[in-house]
Amino acid sequence: MTESTAKQEAYIITIREMHKWYGQFHVLKDINLSVEKGERIVICGPSGSGKSTMIRCINRLEEHQQGQIIIDGIELTSDVKHIEKIRSEVGMVFQHFNLFPHLTVLENLVLAPIWVRKVPRKEAEETGMTYLERVKIPEQALKYPGQLSGGQQQRVAIARSLCMNPKVMLFDEPTSALDPEMISEVLDVMVQLAEEGMTMLCVTHEMGFAKKVANRVIFMDAGQIVEENEPHEFFNNPQSDRTKLFLSQIIQH
Repeated sequence: MTESTAKQEAYIITIREMHKWYGQFHVLKDINLSVEKGERIVICGPSGSGKSTMIRCINRLEEHQQGQIIIDGIELTSDVKHIEKIRSEVGMVFQHFNLFPHLTVLENLVLAPIWVRKVPRKEAEETGMTYLERVKIPEQALKYPGQLSGGQQQRVAIARSLCMNPKVMLFDEPTSALDPEMISEVLDVMVQLAEEGMTMLCVTHEMGFAKKVANRVIFMDAGQIVEENEPHEFFNNPQSDRTKLFLSQIIQH
């Protein structure tokens, strides 16, 4: 195995020269990104910069029109089998929790393992309870999402993704819909996941989280990756004027 092949195999996500349009609007321009297994990347940037669209392309919630996206050796094309395989390996947590309101917390957790992975119900429920304990709300298992706080619902959403035993977790502004006092309880769960070595891509404005957890911080603006660096350099020595302006607006203290 050559050194470059070995390096290629270390990457769980590779994006090459990826472009996306909405009609005439060129929303993502020439995106190149390689993510190693266990790497934790925080993606930040102003509203409308393409951050969420980029990570939604990684599990084909959005379709790219040009370039390549390869997840764990499988190229993401319109091939439905490939899409299903990748979605079963890539967990996603959204800004809004997307829980089924008519199902209990535990029923929300076991649905995908039973239907997608064909896991027996008893085993799926045991796994579900294990992850509810990990996110510190096992006592909520039989409640319905509407009976939980926003922070608790988001923790259920994280547990639901973990029940599929994903290789990668994508977070799309997971705390932006939460009240301030609930943000830390969700970030604490994410910090714990990071410490356990989960590969994570997280779109967030929580810069404290980025400093604590990220191996790399990526700044996007106008559909492009403008700058990327390890956190200390990114925050203390930004290279691009656009990055400097963004950081001056978001970190006012």
